[in-house]
Amino acid sequence: MQNKNSYILRFICSFILLITAFLVAPAQWYNPDKVNKKAGEVYALAYEEAIAANYKAALKHLEEAIKLDPKFVDVYLSRAGIYAELKNYEASVADFEKGMQMDSVYSKTYLLPYSISLAGVGKFQEALNAVNEFLANPTLNPQSIKAGNYRKSTYSFAVDYEKKHPAKDYVFKPVNLGDSINTSDLEYFPSLTIDGSKMIFTRRVASDEDFYESDFIDGKWSKAKPLGGKVNTNFNEGAQNISQDGQLLVFTGCNYPEGQGSCDLYFSIKTNNGWSEPQNLGPVVNTDFWESSPSLSPDKRDLYFASSRAGGFGGRDIWVTHRMPNGKWSRPENLGETVNTSGDESCPFIHADNETLYFNSNGHTGYGMTDLFFSKKINDSSWAPAENLGYPINNIDDQGSLIVAADGKTAYYASDGSDTRGGLDIYSFQLREDIRPLKTLWVKGKVYDKKTNAGLPSSVELTNVKTDRIVSKIQTDEDGNYLITLPVGNDYAFNVNRRGYLFYSDNFSITPNTDSVFIVNIALQPIEKGASIVLKNIFFETGKFDLQNESKSELDKLVELLNDNPNLKIQIDGHTDNVGQQKDNLELSNNRAKSVVGYLLSKDINQQRLSYKGFGATKPVADNNTETGRAQNRRTELYVTGN
Repeated sequence: MQNKNSYILRFICSFILLITAFLVAPAQWYNPDKVNKKAGEVYALAYEEAIAANYKAALKHLEEAIKLDPKFVDVYLSRAGIYAELKNYEASVADFEKGMQMDSVYSKTYLLPYSISLAGVGKFQEALNAVNEFLANPTLNPQSIKAGNYRKSTYSFAVDYEKKHPAKDYVFKPVNLGDSINTSDLEYFPSLTIDGSKMIFTRRVASDEDFYESDFIDGKWSKAKPLGGKVNTNFNEGAQNISQDGQLLVFTGCNYPEGQGSCDLYFSIKTNNGWSEPQNLGPVVNTDFWESSPSLSPDKRDLYFASSRAGGFGGRDIWVTHRMPNGKWSRPENLGETVNTSGDESCPFIHADNETLYFNSNGHTGYGMTDLFFSKKINDSSWAPAENLGYPINNIDDQGSLIVAADGKTAYYASDGSDTRGGLDIYSFQLREDIRPLKTLWVKGKVYDKKTNAGLPSSVELTNVKTDRIVSKIQTDEDGNYLITLPVGNDYAFNVNRRGYLFYSDNFSITPNTDSVFIVNIALQPIEKGASIVLKNIFFETGKFDLQNESKSELDKLVELLNDNPNLKIQIDGHTDNVGQQKDNLELSNNRAKSVVGYLLSKDINQQRLSYKGFGATKPVADNNTETGRAQNRRTELYVTGN
């Protein structure tokens, strides 16, 4: 028994922590062959339980062994290893340090697992010091050197990250969403509508995954219930994403009879009778490889997902497919090497700002396992280099999926925290400021015919005035209802179009402090003689008539309108407020209207279809005694003179 105990004492930590054995330094005073015999026998029982992953029983035996022999160094070191397996890194560090204090020479062989536990509690500089001491041992075998250097690279990254991203006041404190959502079963993959009023998540009961929903009412989540309709089946559904307007659900379905591969992407539509039967996205999107973790852009034009299909950079990459004008999805495109690596990337989430993508990866530099990252969209085809979310959101263990609410600061994820109801629960926490997306508001309403009040299916487009880049482009539903997102910090041109009608334009200046949610019901005017609209995105400097660059998107819409209606004739009317001389205002308004016509002529619009006139301050639409009223009076109008 004594020889057997000696073997166990020397190698148990290798089995528990899965590290490669290396030469043991000569003991300073501690000799594992001379421990209390009874303690050694109990220790052997602990070893057997640990090998079988019965850690609770193993810990009980180790506690008994310590009572029998308080100077049993290997008990502390082995218990530290079990605590590390249980991710109780604080207890692990304490036991490693106890063993090292008792005999620092003998315990040197455990410096690598000790460094890992130090990193587990965020002590990265101490972990780096420990692994450097470990690597200084000249007797290490090549596999141990490789393991040590790998850990050294992750600790060095962590130390450098802390220097570049100091967050002394940041508190990472995940909050369990409570018994209304979390149960003794597994809950994960939360998804929110833009107003935060509804959460849909996956719950796994036994081996069956289904969707559940909960409503946020009076500051609390309602008792979750299975999603109504036909979307839940006898097969496994999971990794879902609800559209920002709450009308479309995309998700992963595995082992469906009609599937292209083991896991495919499906969608379901909200109806008056609940959610529709799942529909496969088809062979253009799905392959005989693995597709999962879909995320819809806020305008529902882009669908991001993870796939192991051929043509990527590694095992699993993030791809995007675009909804085409005919409603079908395009052939998926890889997001490129700034996002994807030779490792695995998965769980993409595109925020409501439509430019910040969160995802997980084990290929980008990080803390040692799968970390969470984000990347910002540069344009429609390229992304900025991925950035690590940092400790303590990321740590030395695997991270799963993460979503961020429209406010840009509240994140949700699944975790097996200390207060879990059972396994994975859904938690929320506040993001550090430097890794937040743009706070995003929204405008919603109904588009209808001004004469009949009937809802009109229409195209709604949002353009960044400064960059002239289309931020969102959506189609209303059949009744004319729409919802479009407004990331803060920009000025937007807002246009609504439908063939046979004059387009509608508006503009929004959304500062970081804006908290409004806009309700805009839009009456479109049929194209007929006498109809008129205000062109709200035509801009001039005060007292000048040169068109500003920010006017381009509106002017191009006007060109498009005239090209789509070749018989349409219009007059551009210029108006000012009453500040200044009447003669000057009349001349200014006339020159401004002339500038608009000049742009249209430059785009090959026939001069016979165009006219212009300035009215100065003679036709106010608001009170000139207020700045708000004067701003409304300074306007450019389109008037239909013939059709």
